[in-house]
Amino acid sequence: MPTKAKKHKAALAAVDRAKNYLLKEGVELLKNTSYAKFDETVDLAVRLGVDPRHADQMVRGAVVLPNGLGKTVRVLVFAKGEKEKEARDAGADYVGAEDLVAKIQEGWFDFDTAIATPDMMGIVGKIGKLLGPRGLMPNPKVGTVTFDVGRAVSESKSGKVEFRVEKAGIIHAPVGKVSFDAVKLQENILALLDALMKAKPSAAKGTYVKKISLSTTMGPGLRIDAADVASQL
Repeated sequence: MPTKAKKHKAALAAVDRAKNYLLKEGVELLKNTSYAKFDETVDLAVRLGVDPRHADQMVRGAVVLPNGLGKTVRVLVFAKGEKEKEARDAGADYVGAEDLVAKIQEGWFDFDTAIATPDMMGIVGKIGKLLGPRGLMPNPKVGTVTFDVGRAVSESKSGKVEFRVEKAGIIHAPVGKVSFDAVKLQENILALLDALMKAKPSAAKGTYVKKISLSTTMGPGLRIDAADVASQL
């Protein structure tokens, strides 16, 4: 049987790194060259024509992918009273207030998304330096600081993806699993790119989407034709 190294080499050989693939053929190639024994995550990377050092060119938002992420999302909610019950009824994995803050201060981070009601942000702010670097700090701009906790929990569980431009002007986000049907992967990718377009800052000049690439957890990356994507949005 081929070794992992040989499989990786074969996958690299199958991808033309200089080519801009149409979205449909790029997704199909990713699926065909996947060789890992586990269900790899498909990741999207987009280079934007913005300078994140300027506040008016920051790109940040969230989108609920139409076909989910293909994984179980562990949701934590900071809430009390009726909102605590609402969060539990919606399927939140962890709900609490000061008790959860104390656990996190002790180094506990066994969750993927944190949601908070606005009245809880006073205590959540105490652990901002712990949550922020991990991308877990609740934020009203992406809908994770809200009194509508039931909806927020449901969206997170069903495949809500948050995105934020990095210092180099790149957005990275998961868009599903390699086991997904190719059409469903394309739908997820287009949904995320559509959200990115809607989040375009008014201060951004010139070409907004400069480069799009797709990759799997173990496989090589490939470039996607931005014009082909734009024609489908």
